[in-house]
Amino acid sequence: MLILAFPDYLPQAKRLAARLEVKLKEISIHHFPDQESLVRLPTDIPEHVLFVRSLNQPNEKLVELLFAAKTARRLGAKRITLIAPYLCYMRQDIENHPGEAISQQIIGKWFADLFDDLITVDPHLHRISSLDEAFPMKNAIALSARPVITALLQKKFDHAILIGPDSESKQWVASLAEKIGFDYGIASKIRQGDKQVKISLPKTDFQNQTIVIVDDMASTGRTISETTKLLRSQGATDIFAVVTHPLFFNDAEQLLRQSGIKAIWSTDSITHPTTIMYLDELLAEAIKKIC
Repeated sequence: MLILAFPDYLPQAKRLAARLEVKLKEISIHHFPDQESLVRLPTDIPEHVLFVRSLNQPNEKLVELLFAAKTARRLGAKRITLIAPYLCYMRQDIENHPGEAISQQIIGKWFADLFDDLITVDPHLHRISSLDEAFPMKNAIALSARPVITALLQKKFDHAILIGPDSESKQWVASLAEKIGFDYGIASKIRQGDKQVKISLPKTDFQNQTIVIVDDMASTGRTISETTKLLRSQGATDIFAVVTHPLFFNDAEQLLRQSGIKAIWSTDSITHPTTIMYLDELLAEAIKKIC
């Protein structure tokens, strides 16, 4: 095997290569003044290559993945595995309004044509039960970041109340709480726009309690910040946030800190200053099982 790493995700790819004890080579990307991409792969590649790149801010990355996958096939690759800890375009899984593109299905079929295997972490699976329903390929594997989050929480706290931000998070947060013996509660959320949410807390006594808000991703930060404000109004003392995918657009991180969050911790699925949890061991074990 050979890991082919994109420059924007090179530190994570190096950790994964070291964990697997395989060679790594970097893909060269050049952007022309008109923002077209020139993608260059090393020419001496084995039959099995692994592309490593998270797909936040995806549009440019998807084009470069297309070029890279097609070029790898031309250079002799027989099997291409994509390691994308953050997987894009998963939210739009139905046609909410007539004429809308169902992006999850489109991306899924496109990837199935390009890659033999896909490994990702905590993808947004709302109306489907498994990743291969949208990504019909040999191996479509959705891992959970729960093991690394569990280890972090056990290290940081003797006890805390875990809060899930919405009903979709219940099963995930409940299993996490059960694993480490913490209490938990699930808030309810009504999204009123891209940056407007209405949060209702569960009926729990939060007075003088340590709270950890756990979410699979944070983009605008509004959900976590509004939850934090409500928790503080009900007497919670120290409030922390743990997220798998730290998208954090524009002022999101600043908004969270202003709301009263004591600390934000994330995985390295996306490169961000809040990262303290690494996914290389989790990813390496999944790769070993299919290879």
